[in-house]
Amino acid sequence: MKKYISAPPNKISDFAKEFNFELLRPYYDNESDEVMKRIAQYDSYHKAMAYLWPEMSKEEVIKKALNTKSPYEFQTGYMSEAIWKIVNSTSAGLSWSGLENLDSDKAYLYIANHRDILLDSAILQIILDKEEFETSEITFGSNLMDQGFITDFGRMNRMFTVKREGNVKELYDISRQLSAYIRHVILDKNTSVWIAQRNGRTKDGNDMTQTGLLKMLNLSGDADFKKSFSELNIVPLTISFEYEPCDHLKVQELYLSSLHTKYVKAPGEDLNSILTGIKQPKGKIYVAFGKPITVNDLVEIDKSINENEKIKLLASHIDKCIYQSYKLNPINYVAYDVLNKTNVFESNYTSVEKQSFLNYIDTKIKDMTGEADVLKNLFLTLYANPVINKLK
Repeated sequence: MKKYISAPPNKISDFAKEFNFELLRPYYDNESDEVMKRIAQYDSYHKAMAYLWPEMSKEEVIKKALNTKSPYEFQTGYMSEAIWKIVNSTSAGLSWSGLENLDSDKAYLYIANHRDILLDSAILQIILDKEEFETSEITFGSNLMDQGFITDFGRMNRMFTVKREGNVKELYDISRQLSAYIRHVILDKNTSVWIAQRNGRTKDGNDMTQTGLLKMLNLSGDADFKKSFSELNIVPLTISFEYEPCDHLKVQELYLSSLHTKYVKAPGEDLNSILTGIKQPKGKIYVAFGKPITVNDLVEIDKSINENEKIKLLASHIDKCIYQSYKLNPINYVAYDVLNKTNVFESNYTSVEKQSFLNYIDTKIKDMTGEADVLKNLFLTLYANPVINKLK
């Protein structure tokens, strides 16, 4: 594996020259000393270290920070070990497939389904690291940035900021800058990027690529649709959790939203979701790398009469790849059969597995707000939708 060096790029393409990426980009190696000195002082850093490395003294925790001299060392010295600890202690195992279709010397745009705020992209990084691929840069919503520990942690972890607030003109300018930065990272820095297929996690298990994401990516591209998207080397990426991270929180949000009131997040809710996703048992975890989308894949799509239709067809192609690669577990089939009052998939689970999952749902619902029948239906839908999408 090549050890990546985080430094100002030697090459800047014409499409990126009008933009200033300084407040957007991850930290460089030469900035790491000052950043890690700050990180060593944060209470949040010491709390996280106490959870992940309880055997370390405060002095050792500080020394570990001060000895970290680059984002590469941060990812391999902190994140890789931490995420493996989380996976090993809260899951029934992690497996993956499809990397044989990729070239470790190339940069890709991983467009992924989104189930957990932190773990979706973090698990990708430990797989890439273990398979001797360079880790990727990672999109990180500005709603999660607090200009403190989270910001420093994120930018040391090769995360770059996606701004989500502004008026119509500001959001358009933000989209142009983000599009140019992603293309700049892939083409000029030869570094891969992870981005979710939608804003926010899917709450109902229905993974769908937002056309707005693809329109944003195309803002920095060539007028030629095929060239614009083929040079990004898009790889549909699918992560499947046997037990959905934060499933009860997602169902609760859907229930409250169904009452026709605007759902407003409570202070600290995103952080609570991150911590819940880390600690909650997940069962089996599976990651599937799809084949890169090439010019040949885009030829038929490019025959469409207008740009909007081309974007829709490309989104559908990515969705199809994700649906086909999603790893279904017995509880997904249980959810489908119970939701639809059928036994069509009963050969895919035992009566014990069925009752165990229904008991799991009932236990979760007891501590939730709302009508039990509606909450149960939302739970079943969350777990049944991957089956429904695969049947498509």
